[in-house]
Amino acid sequence: MRLEGKVALISGGANGMGAEEVRLFAREGASVVIADLLEDEGKRVEAEVNESGGKAAFVRTDVTVEADWERVVGQTVSRFGRLDILVNNAGISSGAFEDTLGTEGWQRIMDVNATGVFLGTKHAIPEMQKLGGGSIVNISSIMGFVGGEGGHPAYHASKGAVRLLTKAMAVKYGPDGIRVNSVHPGFMPPMRSVRHADPAVRDELVRLTPLRRTGETIEVAYGVLFLASDEASFVTGTELVIDGGFIAR
Repeated sequence: MRLEGKVALISGGANGMGAEEVRLFAREGASVVIADLLEDEGKRVEAEVNESGGKAAFVRTDVTVEADWERVVGQTVSRFGRLDILVNNAGISSGAFEDTLGTEGWQRIMDVNATGVFLGTKHAIPEMQKLGGGSIVNISSIMGFVGGEGGHPAYHASKGAVRLLTKAMAVKYGPDGIRVNSVHPGFMPPMRSVRHADPAVRDELVRLTPLRRTGETIEVAYGVLFLASDEASFVTGTELVIDGGFIAR
């Protein structure tokens, strides 16, 4: 198994892409901590993994609150003895706020998508330094490379911030054996925004994707698994784009 003996902490692991990563990591031998605000969903994923023979624990976590990060990292180490992998997966979507020039939307999206990644990284690094290394995988987006007509511009700004924060941390903590990489998914179901709910818009997004389809969350999870594993031992500070060719156009 590709993560045998490793301990992973995955934020936003209660549903969607994060839950897919939790299940895959557990199948590959990792002990996984699910950090999320969604208690019912998080506990269901925890139970599912444990009932199937894996190891998982849910810890309620608000990624915008530094004290929550201190607590979840502490509980991870207390329960499983170490922290090898952090996946900063938690995020808020571009369509979460209707007013695309609203300051409230800007602040909330930046807090979750960018500051949350920084705080998770900040508190994971000391534990990884104790081990002589580790892997941090930050979930960004193709919208961290390009602009777009729909949604709040803060989404693009936050995902671009994650992309460059990843590089900065990779350079700074590479000498400690800590690898930091970003993953940039393309269009993945479910797409819940009002704009994406329009069949014409969705058809156009598919048309603009060279593989002519939306992606699947498991396809992203396998990319995250590679970066988290020792197979990527000489990979740091880079972007893994999983978008069906969208930004290659």
